[in-house]
Amino acid sequence: MSRRRIKHDDGIDAVNSVIRAKEQANELDHTDALFVTAVRYLLEELAEVAPGNSVEVRVPPVGATQCIEGPRHTRGTPPNVVEISPKVWFDLALGYRSWEQATEEHLVSSSGVRASLDEVLPLTLKHVQR
Repeated sequence: MSRRRIKHDDGIDAVNSVIRAKEQANELDHTDALFVTAVRYLLEELAEVAPGNSVEVRVPPVGATQCIEGPRHTRGTPPNVVEISPKVWFDLALGYRSWEQATEEHLVSSSGVRASLDEVLPLTLKHVQR
């Protein structure tokens, strides 16, 4: 189990706030505190639903997590890395965009044979108001 930094209620509130902003065509930028909290919370959720250390998911400049069971790395750059912008990560995590779409549109940078999140996205979150 991963170590949580964001309380569940705070994370869900942030995610719901960003969803409402998206629905009003008023997307928050990557520096907005609610958006940052939502993105980090979704990274924590990913680590919960796909625990492990074989893939590192980076969402610069907001955060990163390790997930998916498999070989563990201990030093240097991990062999399986996924890098995504905060807005694309939010969309992928909640199903606004599919992994296939994001990779076809070159919105995801991935390296390594295990560097795919297709099987774990979108995340299923209770209490998210979509």
